[in-house]
Parts: sequence; C-alpha cells; structure tokens
Amino acid sequence: MPYLYLAIAVAFETIATSAMQASQQFSRLWPSLLVVLGYSISFYFMALTLKYMPVGIVYALWSGLGILLIAVIGYAIFGQKLDLPALTGLALIIAGIAVIQLFSNTTTH
Repeated sequence: MPYLYLAIAVAFETIATSAMQASQQFSRLWPSLLVVLGYSISFYFMALTLKYMPVGIVYALWSGLGILLIAVIGYAIFGQKLDLPALTGLALIIAGIAVIQLFSNTTTH
C-alpha cells in the first residue's frame, strides 16, 4: 500500500504543479483551485505513506518523481525545452531514485 499512496501523491502533485503553470500566477480561477485541491490530496497521501517509510525517503521519491514528470509535461504541453545540463540533472535524479529503491534497506520492498 505505501507505494500506491506514494504514486497517488506524486500524481496529484504533478497535476497541481501543472495547474500552477496554467493558472498564470493565480490569475485564472479554475487552475488556481486545482492547485489547492491537488496539493491537498497529494499531501494527504504523502502523509499516509509516512506510516510505512521514513520522511526523508518519502520526500526524496515524491519530489524526484514529481520533478521528472513535470519536466516531461513542461516539454510536451507547455513547449519548455531542456538543455544538456538540465537533462543531466534529471538523469542524476533517476539514478538517485534507483539507488534508493535497489539498495536502501529503509524502503519497503
């Protein structure tokens, strides 16, 4: 269950952050409301995940996966390009998530 909770938290964080971009600095009502709702749901499910995993690991996975998904959405939907240093940084985030999942004893397997 903790990974399901974390996946839901990441999904809603990604929705909320995408809506933040669409809200145009909170000048549009519906995307602004989606930001608040999305982050609220995300934090709730992240809190549920904390019953099973340490906060540092949960936050690292939540934020790292969110960054990756937002980068993809930024490229696909908002036309935001990434240069080589940005892509390198994203690859390092992926590597960090892989190390945590494959080698850390602090996560639930």
